[in-house]
Amino acid sequence: MTAPLRKWEVLPHGKLIALEKNILTVEGELTMPLVKLRRRMTVVRLRDGRLVVFSAVALDEDQMQEIEAFGRPAFLIVPNDHHRLDCKIWKDRFPGITVIAPPGACNKVMKVVGVDATHGDFDDPDVRLVIVSGTRAHEVALEVSGENGMTLIVGDIIANIHDEAGFGGWLLRIMGFAGDEPHVPGPVRLAMIGDKKALAAQLRRWAQMPLLRRIVVSHGDIIENDPQGALRALAEKLD
Repeated sequence: MTAPLRKWEVLPHGKLIALEKNILTVEGELTMPLVKLRRRMTVVRLRDGRLVVFSAVALDEDQMQEIEAFGRPAFLIVPNDHHRLDCKIWKDRFPGITVIAPPGACNKVMKVVGVDATHGDFDDPDVRLVIVSGTRAHEVALEVSGENGMTLIVGDIIANIHDEAGFGGWLLRIMGFAGDEPHVPGPVRLAMIGDKKALAAQLRRWAQMPLLRRIVVSHGDIIENDPQGALRALAEKLD
C-alpha cells in the first residue's frame, strides 16, 4: 500500500471532465509494485457553490485552479480505509474543509488526518451521503441528483477495470481488482464486507432508482450502459 503523502505531490492524472453541470471527475494513476492502478476523484457542487470532494487526488496547478473556479471545497469525503493517500495534503491546502470518513474507517483515517464527522448533512436535497450496508460501516457512497438523472459515486465496493494489458493487467485480474465486467473486488470482499446479503440488498435498492444514469467508480470506467442491470448482476453474485 502506498504511504499517505505528507506534502503536495502530483502523481500522473488526466484532465477534469464534466459529467453534469454539478459534477466533475478526473482519473489518475498509482504506480504500485508490479502494477499501475487507475484511481478517480469526483467533485460535486452543491446548490450554494460549496464543493464535496470524493476521494481526493492532488492535481497540477491548472486543474486545481479549475476546481477552485468551480466552487469552494467545503467537504472532503474519505470513502473508506484505503483512500487516504492525498487527504492530508488536501486538508493542508484547504484548512477549513470538513473531513468526513465512515465510522468503521475512522481509526485508520485519523492516523493520517483529523476526521470532523462520520455522517454528512450538506443541507442540499440533491446530494446524499450513504453508509453502504454490509461493509461494517467502512464505506460510504454519494447519491447525486442532476438535470439528467441520478449519479451514484462509490469507492471500492464496485470496480470496473477490464482493459488493462500486459503482466500488470494479468496480475490485477489474479488479485481480483480487474475483470471482464463490473465486480466487487476479491480483496474488498475479504477486508470490508461483513454481510454479503446486506450489501446485495443495498445494490438492489440502488438498482430500483428509476432515474439512475451512471455509477462513478473509483477504480475503472464509469458505468453508463444499464447501471441498474449492473447492480442487479452484482447483487446476484453476492447471494
